Amino acid sequence: MILKIAFLFAGTILAFWISAICGGGASLILIPILNLLLPTSLVPFSLTIGTFTSSASRIAVFKQHINWKIFLWFVPFSIPAVLLGAYLIKYVNPNYLQLMVAFFLIANLPQLFASKNKIEETGKEYPKSALALIGFSAGFISGITGAVGLLFNRFYLKFGLKKEEIVATRAANEIFLHLIKLIIYISLGLYSNTALWLGIAIAVAAILSSYTVKYILPHLSENLFKKIGYGAMVISGITLMTSTSGKIIQQDQIVINSSSTVHKNVYTMSWRNTRMVLEYKGQEGIEIEKNVQPEELSGYLKEKYHTLIEHYDEVHIEKVYVLGKKTSHEFYCYKGNVLTKFKA
Repeated sequence: MILKIAFLFAGTILAFWISAICGGGASLILIPILNLLLPTSLVPFSLTIGTFTSSASRIAVFKQHINWKIFLWFVPFSIPAVLLGAYLIKYVNPNYLQLMVAFFLIANLPQLFASKNKIEETGKEYPKSALALIGFSAGFISGITGAVGLLFNRFYLKFGLKKEEIVATRAANEIFLHLIKLIIYISLGLYSNTALWLGIAIAVAAILSSYTVKYILPHLSENLFKKIGYGAMVISGITLMTSTSGKIIQQDQIVINSSSTVHKNVYTMSWRNTRMVLEYKGQEGIEIEKNVQPEELSGYLKEKYHTLIEHYDEVHIEKVYVLGKKTSHEFYCYKGNVLTKFKA
């Protein structure tokens, strides 16, 4: 336990220093670390303890820079969304949402190479409906993953806020979300003693970061601040995609194989209980085969299956898609070690 806390604390110090410079994102940087220490469903609880403390300390330091217009449209729509997201965490695999978040973050890569003039084209007046939608989206994603951070940093940058305004307004917007999430996670039993201690370690590091950031921001230009922000988004996205992809592959038993002969190339992918085969034949083109369960059949195909199963030990069914041709089915019938194939 002590070793885990020390490892996380060191990573958190680094993450919140980056967060202090680029206006946020420590939680998304910490998700890959926490994924190594906790079950995925408990990661949001630990993150939220730390991010709640961080938001509270940043409000204390930068309260005079809060943009109240954004706050008043963001918070009312984010609260019901965070309730929904936190409730769904028991039914939705957060790994897949984390993977979507990773792709969204990596999509900011072009901004790193944009010219200074293009980056400074900010101050766009968003309609109120957009502010409400952003608040709802932030609440929902935060409820499931425990983090918003850099995901919506681009919105704050595009709105034309200054460095201190981004830090202060984000903290004000998110502190209510974090408090509600903590209550929901505890009520749903999505916590543990280990998750609590790791969360406290994050909280201590967050406080240290918040009270030193005011000495850092004045020395950064607005352009450099934005470049660092976009860079942190991309790096966080790549890290999150790498760690989450590995967990999904292991959890859902995703396996990809390939083989080839003189006449065709075959690629097979297995995912959970689903198997899909992609065949490329020189004269016939691309053929996709997907395994089908007997209960999915109807009509004469169902009758054919029942007839075959009376004479064979096992019958496996595949649905075959060929571009420009009618969809067909193949029945792989096994008796002893002998395979007989039928098409329908």
